[in-house]
Amino acid sequence: MANAHEFIAKLAEKYQTHVGERGVRLSGGQKQRIAIARALLMNPRILLLDEATSALDAESEYLVQDTMDSLMKGRTVLVIAHTLSTVKTADTVAVVSDGQIVESGTHDDLLDKNDVDFIYTEGIDRQAGYIGGQVPEKHGRKKTAISS
Repeated sequence: MANAHEFIAKLAEKYQTHVGERGVRLSGGQKQRIAIARALLMNPRILLLDEATSALDAESEYLVQDTMDSLMKGRTVLVIAHTLSTVKTADTVAVVSDGQIVESGTHDDLLDKNDVDFIYTEGIDRQAGYIGGQVPEKHGRKKTAISS
């Protein structure tokens, strides 16, 4: 669960390993995976995830996200995130700017808005590494990324 078993199995005493107060003997990513697994084991009807995968490397994030996607079915999940990979499978994405929801829709709906002023598509372009240059045509749009 949460891609934690693999690294736990490599610990000296596996699941019996003492990890120190507040997990000081674990990496940031390992602590995060343990926290996600503990939350999911409680089987809550409502789950709040605030930057739940921020300390994970790309491979671990993919594995954890895949697990979380299947475990989120049948429950209400509010995900607070800055990364596309974390929000692209959400039923609804709400983009917040200056404390206000300024855009909302599915990932695909937000991509289909052909306006260079949309914050969501600008954020995607930044994550893709297109700051300050011409963005290749994708999803039927072509625009120049704006660096802020």
